[in-house]
Amino acid sequence: MIDNPYSTAVLAWYERNARDLPWRADGASPWSVLVSEVMLQQTPVVRVLPAWEAWMRRWPTPADLAAEPSGEAVRMWNRLGYPRRALNLHACARAITERHGGEVPRDHTELLALPGVGSYTAAAVASFAYGQRHAVLDTNVRRVLARAVTGVQYPPKAATRGETALAEELLPPDAPTAVRWSVAVMELGALVCTARSPACADCPIADRCAWRAAGHPAYDGPPRRGQRYAGTDRQVRGRLLAVLRAAPGPVDKPALDAVWDEPVQRERALDALIADGLVDPLDDGRYALPG
Repeated sequence: MIDNPYSTAVLAWYERNARDLPWRADGASPWSVLVSEVMLQQTPVVRVLPAWEAWMRRWPTPADLAAEPSGEAVRMWNRLGYPRRALNLHACARAITERHGGEVPRDHTELLALPGVGSYTAAAVASFAYGQRHAVLDTNVRRVLARAVTGVQYPPKAATRGETALAEELLPPDAPTAVRWSVAVMELGALVCTARSPACADCPIADRCAWRAAGHPAYDGPPRRGQRYAGTDRQVRGRLLAVLRAAPGPVDKPALDAVWDEPVQRERALDALIADGLVDPLDDGRYALPG
């Protein structure tokens, strides 16, 4: 571990500027934290908040969700994007109910063993739900550390061992402060050190930022292409799922055919949804959300 020259300023900034989010509230259940972390993957808070609130009203515990078909999780996911996450949460709920007595495990290794839970989510739940000391390395944290410490505009596309080592080195030694540091850096990346328009004048560590000191050098790594949506298979998949979510039961194929004029792309998207377990083809030729 190295001395962390940023912690005092970042923690003080967080105390003044932290958003009041329900999964951060005192007494928030570990399940509510897990749901929030899965929903927040590649999705902004403004879209997640109403979806999270609706989800938690309907399924306040893992057992509540585990008792329902996985298709109901897909339906409830609505247009949050990347609907495989809904299936992962349903599988998590069943695993938690069957293996852990309905309680989200606190052990980091057991969290990693849950369906669809990777290193980031396991560390986040162990930290934010159970107050443990883990390096929590999401996109926002990686960007802050890349700029402030490494002096580059953007981190690599995928997290590296070097980034993980740096995050662990900067982690305060006591668990409560480490948890606060992790969420504070995450918040700084979300609100100030943003990807496209960083508000350096508002940054509490601007005077110690290596990227700022170097004159804000432009990113010179592999091209960073924005994710196109219009006209892609993702858009077609979304339209197909929207029909199934809105239907009270299975739908006939013509109802799906109507959502997209290009048949080859439409069938490819439908096949992908079936392969991902998001759509069930029935023996009578109709289609439904997974049972």
